[in-house]
Amino acid sequence: MRTDAFIDGRYVPAADGRTFATVSPRDGTEIAQVARGGAEDIDRAVAAARRAFERGDWAYADPAARGRVLVRLAALMAEHLDELAGIEATDTGHPIGDARGVDVPNAARCFAWYGEAIDKVYGEIAPTGADALALIAREPLGVVGAVVPWNYPLIITAWKLAPALAAGNSVVLKPAEQSPLSALALAELAAQAGVPDGVLNVVPGYGEEAGQALGRHYDVDKIAFTGSVPVGRLFQRYAGESNGKAVSLELGGKSPQVVLADAADLQAAAEAIGWGIFYNAGQTCHAGSRVVVARAVRDELVERVERFAAETFVPADPMDPDTVLGALISTEHLEGVMGRVQRAAGAGARVLVGGERAEPVPGGAYMTPTLIEAPDRRDPIVTEEVFGPVLVIQTAEDTNQALELANDTRYGLAAALWTSDVRTAGRLARRLRAGTVWVNTFDASSMATPFGGFRDSGHGRDRSLHALEAYTQLKTTWISLT
Repeated sequence: MRTDAFIDGRYVPAADGRTFATVSPRDGTEIAQVARGGAEDIDRAVAAARRAFERGDWAYADPAARGRVLVRLAALMAEHLDELAGIEATDTGHPIGDARGVDVPNAARCFAWYGEAIDKVYGEIAPTGADALALIAREPLGVVGAVVPWNYPLIITAWKLAPALAAGNSVVLKPAEQSPLSALALAELAAQAGVPDGVLNVVPGYGEEAGQALGRHYDVDKIAFTGSVPVGRLFQRYAGESNGKAVSLELGGKSPQVVLADAADLQAAAEAIGWGIFYNAGQTCHAGSRVVVARAVRDELVERVERFAAETFVPADPMDPDTVLGALISTEHLEGVMGRVQRAAGAGARVLVGGERAEPVPGGAYMTPTLIEAPDRRDPIVTEEVFGPVLVIQTAEDTNQALELANDTRYGLAAALWTSDVRTAGRLARRLRAGTVWVNTFDASSMATPFGGFRDSGHGRDRSLHALEAYTQLKTTWISLT
């Protein structure tokens, strides 16, 4: 298991020798001591990334050559599936079956997708008179700092790294301190695939140390961040207080699932709602954490969701291949989620089911699926991201109120709509303020579709060819023909 920082093609301890413990939420035991990177380590990594970029063997290589390296990396990830999945499940508490069947394959697919796409991205020729030729090309930014969260470490790391590397950038990656191990393992595979020394660097550490140093660094051209709103705002401030670097943010949400009275299949809706909030113990940026349901079908829908959750999402050992609901990321996070539920109940919200700690593995961070009805739409349980297996029920009297409640949030990452009327679907989908709107489904996507949000959910997009726009800049070359 790799535990040192990866800088300029080799594993090295932190400059000051410090380490920190990474702890498994499965049972609360220490997995390893990991290098605790700080400002000096970030300096070393950024300097290596800059040298690699200026060297040009990656930045100015044939795009098809870069693409072949990324495709090889995807193949190596597939070869090391069990190793990577085991690291991910142990480090995050995510069920091993999901790590094997979803996390690692999806991350590998992302690298392959951008590897296969990059030599199909064309420049432009601007309209000019016959006396000139104006070429418009996309060039890499330079050094990209990527800061990723702990809920889907490999997948979100791939969303940042694959387009950044495909475009020719060098990258300094700061994984979340709760889940650094898969990024460190990935660096070794990237080197084996042919990523040149210095092009990919990984510096584990704490946000207020390594993360802040990366955000403030004058030789970093862009920060790509996924995480909380407060930390995202810090990165915007760091950019403004340093070199004005570009910042793209994906900051989570409080995504509504709107179920209208004419929804054709309430069981399908109930199952999609259950998966949408209880998958990965609710630790998903776009989790469908609110249900806005028409009063006419409220009781039946809630009953179906409760039954489906009780049958399907039973807290269990993440290392059991049959487990569907694993652990939350830490005991501290678990206590925070449960505290939010308890405060809401104390303020008048009604816990319909769940809200309890579970212990399928002693010492682990587990919680039962929770449904809570909050009559006060300003209650923090309704307005704030909980990031746990907690579903809030809101009842609407008609379609207009359902739309109003759905949009009554400062977030705007995703939303879903359940209706059998295509005209209603078209009208409401247009008016729902979210980066992704699903109709009669939830969490359907592909690498070809962009992912990102409106308002406090951030700006910029992961996935799709549009992500390449965030890791490139336009250059105009004007050639006189006279």
